[in-house]
Amino acid sequence: MSTLDLFSVTPSETADLLPRRFRGWFAARGWSPREHQLALLAKAREDRSALLIAPTGAGKTLAGFLPTLVELSHPAAAQQDEGTKNLVSTGRSVKRSGGLHTLYISPLKALAVDIARNLEAPITEMELPIKVETRTGDTPVSRRQRQRRYPPDILLTTPEQLALLLSSDDAPFLFSSLKRIVLDELHALVTSKRGDLLSLGLARLWRLAPQMRAIGLSATVAEPESLARFLVPQREGAADAADIVVAGGAARPVVEMLDTRERLPWAGHTARHALGEMYELIKRNKTTLIFVNTRSQAEMLFQDFWRMNDDGLAIALHHGSLDVAQRRKVEDAMAAGRLRGVVCTSSLDLGIDWGDIDLVINVGAPKGASRLMQRIGRANHRLDEPSRAVLIPANRFEVLECSVAIDAIAENAQDTPPLRTGAFDVLAQHVLGCACGEPFLSGELHAEVLTAAPYASLTRTDFDDIVDFVATGGYALKTYERFARIKQDKQGRWRVANPKVRQSYRLNVGTIVEEAMLKVRLVRSRGGGAGSTGMIGRGGRMLGEIEEYFIEGLVAGDTFVFGGEIVRYEALVEDQVYVSRANDRDAKVPSYMGGKFPLSTYLAERVRKLLDDRRQWNALPEQVRDWLSLQRHFSRVPAVRELLIETFPRGGKHYMVCYPFEGRLAHQTLGMLLTRRLERARARPLGFVANEYALAIWGVGDISHLVRHGKLDFEALFAPDMLGDDLEAWLAESALMKRTFRNCALISGLIPRRFTGEEKSRRQVLFSTDLVYDVLRKHQADHVLLRAARADAAAGLLDLRRLGDMLSRIQGRIAHRELEHVSPLAVPVMLEIGRESVYGEASDELLAEAAEELVKEAMG
Repeated sequence: MSTLDLFSVTPSETADLLPRRFRGWFAARGWSPREHQLALLAKAREDRSALLIAPTGAGKTLAGFLPTLVELSHPAAAQQDEGTKNLVSTGRSVKRSGGLHTLYISPLKALAVDIARNLEAPITEMELPIKVETRTGDTPVSRRQRQRRYPPDILLTTPEQLALLLSSDDAPFLFSSLKRIVLDELHALVTSKRGDLLSLGLARLWRLAPQMRAIGLSATVAEPESLARFLVPQREGAADAADIVVAGGAARPVVEMLDTRERLPWAGHTARHALGEMYELIKRNKTTLIFVNTRSQAEMLFQDFWRMNDDGLAIALHHGSLDVAQRRKVEDAMAAGRLRGVVCTSSLDLGIDWGDIDLVINVGAPKGASRLMQRIGRANHRLDEPSRAVLIPANRFEVLECSVAIDAIAENAQDTPPLRTGAFDVLAQHVLGCACGEPFLSGELHAEVLTAAPYASLTRTDFDDIVDFVATGGYALKTYERFARIKQDKQGRWRVANPKVRQSYRLNVGTIVEEAMLKVRLVRSRGGGAGSTGMIGRGGRMLGEIEEYFIEGLVAGDTFVFGGEIVRYEALVEDQVYVSRANDRDAKVPSYMGGKFPLSTYLAERVRKLLDDRRQWNALPEQVRDWLSLQRHFSRVPAVRELLIETFPRGGKHYMVCYPFEGRLAHQTLGMLLTRRLERARARPLGFVANEYALAIWGVGDISHLVRHGKLDFEALFAPDMLGDDLEAWLAESALMKRTFRNCALISGLIPRRFTGEEKSRRQVLFSTDLVYDVLRKHQADHVLLRAARADAAAGLLDLRRLGDMLSRIQGRIAHRELEHVSPLAVPVMLEIGRESVYGEASDELLAEAAEELVKEAMG
């Protein structure tokens, strides 16, 4: 592997790489080919796969397609053009009519369509004999069938459509001529199960088309070498990787944080205090993208802007839940320059190439430096001019996060996660897809799968377990014929058991499982307290719907606020949450507000360093400096590697607040485990709340008293062994594992989501997966799907690795402060207690009232 940071070429070398008509096309547009674009042409000549790392606006997409356009610009019989003769120096001839030449994979359907539109310009203007087509879920069946029989030169598609194409028996014919695959926004693909599915597709393509080379297009990432491994076949004992080309010369972005003239809230996520200032920014700029972290926040902010839009500015809304036609309408209006502002979510993180966006506003904390850089890159798609962005922190803690994110961008520091280990449920889906095409031998398919980077360390035992699962359902399910989806023939090759299996696979391919909403019904309490086995009365008044992820953290008897009243969680039966009225005014678990993105480990570390270094406080807004100074006066500001714990009484109860700075997911898991331990210590906890920075637990027992008298030891309380039996016991009681298992069962194809002409109802899916989950837990605890579910929960929903690292880091470094009242640093997390999921002005007014009281206490 080689890294090419600077690719300097002379005019003669440019002519050697780029045909005359291409040089003329660049000149007619007033352009010159960029060095990284020429570098990819050189890599194609050398028959090398390559990863291009380049900022938005650097011409990544054109760079990725240039080798293909050049190779397809002339028939093989007319290779005398000065710029193309060297492209065949490797002996691999370029055939104009040899079937599918290049496959382009995009994470978004919209991006594939947009790239097709952008490719038409050079193809038409240079009169190139090249046919380009798209294939997405929206492509008519008739066109899909024609594409398989008469493939275009370039096919633009998605990971799911590639899996479908590979599962057909004519895949060897379709892909035998494939010379190149272009993977766009690769950094976004490889961090999810879609990336696992794509890696397995690549492994199959390397077998069907060994001459195929890959080009990866990516924004700047923390570990480009890991990303480069994704692009080439892996060999045992080797760490093969594609060559890396790094585009240079981009202007540094100009990123500022709004130092609001308004009173900066101590808590909350709406940033409504800065509405007027955001509106002024929209007025002062030609086109502005306003990013928020959740869809509900996008809806609310959009309505706020329209209420104050006395100037009649064209402001639109864009997020993933909107109808596709509405999204396309907004995208077209943006491309045409008819909009002054778009309020959007991560739906535009990988946005369309618009050149006239001159400002990006990020509302709330960015959660990660790389994600923020991706969003900033949506502004000003011109490499030699800086992108401009303004960060709007929603509360005082977010000021700290925004500050360190700006510093990270100035240093071009990245915090993209490392390459994933391939998921078992995705591999099970792939094994079934392979059997839908041509029959396979286990040994040969295992060897093929090992060439995919996420699966390079997959053992033969695990692989055989997965094949057995697809063939029988596993030991505990093999008596049920419906779980037998593949079978062996006399030669030992695996093939689909019947045509219905093949049809089911094609209807259910993919790794995206929609987040579910559960219906909340009010019933009479079954009595007997938490864990009672009394019967639940069915029916009951419908109170509304709630996110499943919130319910999965509860156990019977927990109370929470919903629909304006306090209710007790009784049970979850299929898609119905049964609750009863509760007299207890202490809602044990609140509605978790805030972004869906976790705070990155990298930014969390920088926030801790900022707090520890008082010299850095000088760069913070005055309101935040005063807040931290008050904390230092009344309690303590946590050092980089220590855990600060504060205990204090309030309102007849006792509170423990700690500041791990490890993100909401890790804090929620920590809260669930700590409450179990505190119950054993007779501290009588009532519940907890968590935000990205802190965790608060409250109860009847006086924790300070227990510590003073040696009945509670914080070092033992926060010992890493809580991730053992305590975790297992909590998982056995919670609904989280059932939900995680359900997703794995759907992705693996064990429980189909769709049948011919109909979608399986959620009630049917729940019944099927819950039944299978209970059977496997009882009879086969090491089943492949249970292992997959535990791995998913540990990595995504519980953040166990991060929590384990934190528990190790703080051993011997716990600082306890026994206080008489709430501290300034504790106010934000204390304001989360008992909050209801209400949006709009009511939320802010309720928060402001509670904040006033707490702030007075904190300031003594």
